[in-house]
Amino acid sequence: MKIKYLIAGILAFLTLGSTSIYAQDNEVNKVYRATPTKINALVHTKLDVSFDYAKRYLYGKAWITLKPYFYNTDSLTLDAKGMDIKEVALVGAKTNTPLKYTYDNEQLFIKLNKKYLKDEKYTLFIAYTAKPNELKTKGSAAITDAKGLYFINPDGTDKNKPVQIWTQGETEASSAWFPTIDKPNQKTTAEISMTVPSKYVTLSNGKLLTQKVNTNGTRTDTWKMDLPHAPYLFMMAVGDFKITKDSWKGKEVSYYLEPKYAPYAKQIFGKTPKMIEFFSNKLGIDYPWNKYSQIVVRDYVSGAMENTTATLHGEHVQRTARELLDGDEEGTIAHELFHQWFGDYVTAESWSNLTVNESFATISEILWKGHDAGKDAEDEVRYEKLSSYLQSTKNGESPVLARYYYNDKEDMFDNVSYAKGSIILYALKNQMGDDAFFKGLNLYLRSNAFKTGEPHQLRLAFEEVTGKDWAPYFNQWYFNGGHPVLDVKYDYTGSKITLHVKQIQSDKVQTFILPLKVDLYVGGAKIRKEILIDAREQTFSFNVAAKPDLIDLDPDKTLVGEIKRDKTLAEYVFQYKNAPSYANRIEALKAAARSSEKEAINLLVLGLQDQNSNLRALAVSALKLNDETVKQLAAAKIVQLAKADKSSAVREKAILTLAKSKDQSYLPLAKEALKDQSYKVIGAGVTAINAYEPATINTVINGLDEDTRLHIPIQVTQVYAGLGDDAYADYFVQVFDESNINRLASLIGSYMGYVAKNKNTQVISKVTNSLVKNMDRTTLTKYVSGQMVVGFQNLEKAKNAAADKETNNELKAELLKQAAIFKDAAEKMNNKN
Repeated sequence: MKIKYLIAGILAFLTLGSTSIYAQDNEVNKVYRATPTKINALVHTKLDVSFDYAKRYLYGKAWITLKPYFYNTDSLTLDAKGMDIKEVALVGAKTNTPLKYTYDNEQLFIKLNKKYLKDEKYTLFIAYTAKPNELKTKGSAAITDAKGLYFINPDGTDKNKPVQIWTQGETEASSAWFPTIDKPNQKTTAEISMTVPSKYVTLSNGKLLTQKVNTNGTRTDTWKMDLPHAPYLFMMAVGDFKITKDSWKGKEVSYYLEPKYAPYAKQIFGKTPKMIEFFSNKLGIDYPWNKYSQIVVRDYVSGAMENTTATLHGEHVQRTARELLDGDEEGTIAHELFHQWFGDYVTAESWSNLTVNESFATISEILWKGHDAGKDAEDEVRYEKLSSYLQSTKNGESPVLARYYYNDKEDMFDNVSYAKGSIILYALKNQMGDDAFFKGLNLYLRSNAFKTGEPHQLRLAFEEVTGKDWAPYFNQWYFNGGHPVLDVKYDYTGSKITLHVKQIQSDKVQTFILPLKVDLYVGGAKIRKEILIDAREQTFSFNVAAKPDLIDLDPDKTLVGEIKRDKTLAEYVFQYKNAPSYANRIEALKAAARSSEKEAINLLVLGLQDQNSNLRALAVSALKLNDETVKQLAAAKIVQLAKADKSSAVREKAILTLAKSKDQSYLPLAKEALKDQSYKVIGAGVTAINAYEPATINTVINGLDEDTRLHIPIQVTQVYAGLGDDAYADYFVQVFDESNINRLASLIGSYMGYVAKNKNTQVISKVTNSLVKNMDRTTLTKYVSGQMVVGFQNLEKAKNAAADKETNNELKAELLKQAAIFKDAAEKMNNKN
């Protein structure tokens, strides 16, 4: 699963305080989270389902074949959440035998007709009704809901949204739509028959076996999965999708999109066959399933999900050609594909061992980027993963990667299992070499194919390949938490350079053993040394011919941790020019951005030509053209970037930087930006024109076509919020209604500004009700409603305070009505918890 942390964005736009979405409770449950004991083993699952759109029900029949895992047993416990159980029977050759059972709305406890012996198979028939919308479920920051089966706009009342059904099984929500043993260490083959309105397309795991047209306007599609996989990877999707077909080595590769986006299917997903080829070659194991489909659905509860042979993506992946100019979801596509090996082919045996799923899927984003776009692009993604992890920590503290103690299994879906785990793997690859690393992965996959895995099995595979004991590495990085924070100081005396290294992470965090490289840049030459850090405080000395221009500790940038060292600006300049890894370049430019010295300005100007668009954008944004010296050095170059840089992000930043100078000579460039194909650049043009000529901004916005206005809602709503006029209410309502949850999150700040400034009670009511209604489209609100409540309460207080000061009784009454609107909105949001 690729998680999409939208909450952080919403919180940022609300500006109501910050929090870490990865924060763990201080008190962690002390109960060891053992791998679920297998009393019975799933063998085959056959489902026959139909849907009641009006009631949001699934009517199901299940034939479940099992056998005792080892010990003889006469009972079976199945997970079955919130269902009406109609019948439970043992399937016989001629007739079914009813079985005794009890049901607590979570689990089905079945008394079998006899004691079954090891490997003695039996098949149960269960008739049931699943009622997912009546479940009281709890999601998490990563997976925001857990009702398993989702009816999207089932009555067709929302004209801006298609009618869809889709499922989400991870972690243990498949049992909300079919009875099963809902644990990751169970595997079963499957056959799923779905009866749906004939106008709709279906997708499920495996191969589409048959399609039967029924007499009542429905069709029954049967999908068969011949190879075993875990219950949480079962999936169904139903809706109006257009299928675009591709292939890899004769296997079907297909893309399911809403008809509007189908023309762009190859632009969105077209690299998938190349990804399959790359990963198959790297792992030495061809893509192991009979097909690979990707489908995009509305109102998804996370980022994407690696259902076996049928990955499900949230709507943020679905973009037009113009939208793709401003970014794509290639990383997500690679992530979910790699799961087909790590997670589906070999599955984490318990949620404690989630790292063998998610850390691998996350490193695949790094590996693919390097293969497709080169080493610098690979290092950029790796740097971002490390930065993302470090930003969610303090004093080097973070949970254990292989985590056998936690409060809830959902806690495992965090920046440790994903980002940190991926860079731990990358550092391991660096230590053992690519050839050994991928041979080890090959052995791990072959040894555990269609079974489960954990870090110990991964370690043993590496040891068998390399002949080296990797237990110290795994003990440090997998079975202990935190990361090193190195405080480094250098002394140069005579012909000797001395490194003073101190591990300053929290005392709660282990002392790390770190084999690191050090590059000494002396007299135009680079000298590489190797050191072993294995104590809290150490010194290392080297003889050198002269004082080094730069000492680059960890030049490969594989340290899973932080290095704190005060460098001079001259060192950063030298670093950018002579030790130009991505990490070194971005750190040098960040340092220059914090300085106003001439050397720093020159470095930022040099950064305008960096090969990496992210670094060009950073340099552009850091240069302040209201300084005449900076303007003389950089303005012409920034103008050229605004006109012609191949990256829309760089063009956007260039236009905004020029606008901050207040120099009216750049106004024509801002107006020219309105003709760009990139929505980002057009949005920057709007912002810039508003800075130059605010009196004309209404005319400018009205001159844009509706499609463009709806694609730059942040810029437009920020302008409208500043003006506060009644006429803009309809636009706020329209973008609220038509924006997906990602975009909606970015508009909340503008909404707050607009209703704070607007004086019309009817307008305030209209816009506020629209926002609350649209925040109700997704269970994401349970994680942001607290902050939304505070925002509404602050608005209520402001209106009440204004009413207290108002002497005009009519205006006072209106202010109190407005305060009541915000109070009501706060109560509605509060009730969503």
